[in-house]
Amino acid sequence: MRKHNPLITAVTAGALMTLPSLAAATEVVTSIKPLELLVHAIAGEDTHTSTIVPAGSSPHTYTMKPSQRRAMEKADVIFWVGPEMESFLTRLLSGEDFHAKAISLISEDNSEYREAEDNHRDEEHSGHSHGTHDHGEGEDPHIWTDPQRAVEMAEKIRDALAELDGADKKSLDRNFTRFREQVAETESGIRARLTSVHDISLFAYHDAFTRFAEHYNLELADVLTLNPELSPGARHIAEVQTKLKKATHPCLLTEPQFNRQWWTSITRGLDVSFSTWDPLATDIEVTKTGYLDFQNSIADAVLKCLPENAQH
Repeated sequence: MRKHNPLITAVTAGALMTLPSLAAATEVVTSIKPLELLVHAIAGEDTHTSTIVPAGSSPHTYTMKPSQRRAMEKADVIFWVGPEMESFLTRLLSGEDFHAKAISLISEDNSEYREAEDNHRDEEHSGHSHGTHDHGEGEDPHIWTDPQRAVEMAEKIRDALAELDGADKKSLDRNFTRFREQVAETESGIRARLTSVHDISLFAYHDAFTRFAEHYNLELADVLTLNPELSPGARHIAEVQTKLKKATHPCLLTEPQFNRQWWTSITRGLDVSFSTWDPLATDIEVTKTGYLDFQNSIADAVLKCLPENAQH
């Protein structure tokens, strides 16, 4: 009769005990990196994340790869801003395969957006587009740049993760509470840092910067285009040039995802400074404090607009 080795039995039992924890690892897919930063602030250590839109690409125009669809199929939950932002995901995430696990962080009801988008499409076809586009008459979808909205998004993320099998709800609650406190502390520090910027006229490439500016009471004099996929109209370009000439210490906030050629031609001969900020947090490390680092990176870009720090 074959004898059992106690050591082997113990090791085997220990290995079996680890299997549930391995199987319980949560797979999360986010549309853009700022959402991945929010997930890491809330989720547990056993959560694996991936982002659809890569560095250097725009969520407005991205074409998804087959491998990314496979990652979505394996995911327990998918977080995206909504059709107002990642329009390339709208049809896919509203289908049977993904609808149940796709969480829009901007709105539960997107009917107003769809109606506004249809109106905008009709306007483009009729040739009456003014070179700007505000993603319809609904709310500005760049909600992650506003720290207060980010807390609301984090709360939705917490609630969605808490619904998954085996979720550690107490840990999720603690992480959310800590994140909310950290955002408030970071926000206070940024307000203090930006005090000296209020006399500067800020211009942005498109409206992704608007929510940050409004939250911190910064003067956003104008944007070049509200739709980065369309070339700005001649009339709007002329309006921006006029404002640049009249502005006090005008500073243009460019984005790495978009071509800077429009700004170069518009500002030729004008005393204008430049600074680059990245709404997609490309260079921000994905950690528990990644979103806080992202907020500070925007503030850093704005501070480079100060005359003593400016690049022309």
